[in-house]
Amino acid sequence: MADQPLVLGIETSCDETGVGIVRGHTLLANTIASSVEQHARFGGVVPEVASRAHLEAMTPAVERALAEAGVGFGDIDAIAVTAGPGLAGALLVGVAAAKAYSLGLGVPLYGVNHLAAHVAVDQLEHGPLPKPCVALLVSGGHSSLLLVPDVAHDVISLGSTVDDAAGEAFDKVARVLGLPFPGGPHIDREAREGSGAAVAFPRGKYDDGTLDFSFSGLKTAVARWVEARRAAGESIHVPDVAASFQEAVVDVLTRKAIDACRRYDVRDLLIGGGVAANSRLRALARERCQAAGIRLRVPRPGLCTDNGAMVAALGADLVSGGAAPSALTIPADSSLPITTVHV
Repeated sequence: MADQPLVLGIETSCDETGVGIVRGHTLLANTIASSVEQHARFGGVVPEVASRAHLEAMTPAVERALAEAGVGFGDIDAIAVTAGPGLAGALLVGVAAAKAYSLGLGVPLYGVNHLAAHVAVDQLEHGPLPKPCVALLVSGGHSSLLLVPDVAHDVISLGSTVDDAAGEAFDKVARVLGLPFPGGPHIDREAREGSGAAVAFPRGKYDDGTLDFSFSGLKTAVARWVEARRAAGESIHVPDVAASFQEAVVDVLTRKAIDACRRYDVRDLLIGGGVAANSRLRALARERCQAAGIRLRVPRPGLCTDNGAMVAALGADLVSGGAAPSALTIPADSSLPITTVHV
């Protein structure tokens, strides 16, 4: 068990009920039940709706994951669960389920950090992480730069968003442009037919000397630009606006990520989180990393969005590293700091 533990991971921080099973760094199952369609008419995730969806999806998702992996409950060595950060009610469902499985099966429980799990998941595709590496995490709730000496024990925050996260800005701009929720995939699709240089949208905190991000001003600038043209009776070419907005976001993200690598003399950059599935972010990061002599690692899109496999991967690292299990009294912490990898 020590080197190749079989770990079941549970993720319920937002609107996806994710259950993953790994053996060491080998992915055996990654089952996801999303409630995104239930939130679409509200233009964003409704916490109570998400929590109820997790309750309904949990048992079927676990059973599907076990069947996909070809294992039974008796084969599981440990349970890992996202203890935070995330939506409090949604987290509670996952943490309660994980405690029940841990107690019922008589196996140890590991409460883990959602953001650190987004880093750990890359090991399922590209092998052990370089030590150290810099991680750029971009999602609906987080835009963070991290220095990662050891993902299971030592993660250091270098910078984060001071207002809207990148994914949140994608959702809000999509709404302005009349595109469906969630906005990220739709803006990415529209932008492929537009020009990123069509509109000169602002780049918040671009040259401020920090490794922090700000996307609220950009979101507002897009909204005002669109409103002004509609008021003047002018037509709006959505692909150009989408591409120009997207370019502003990924320009800042990749510039600061490269800057972080240079400042801390790190030669490996990892990008994770839901926005890491964005095609332009992946392309520009690849281009700038090659120019700077930095090695880039980005998981496949299916492992970028919230999933149970990432939780199981981090749990496996903790088990194989001899970390003490979490107590059955661990809370669901909606504001769990990134420096707390293991609760």
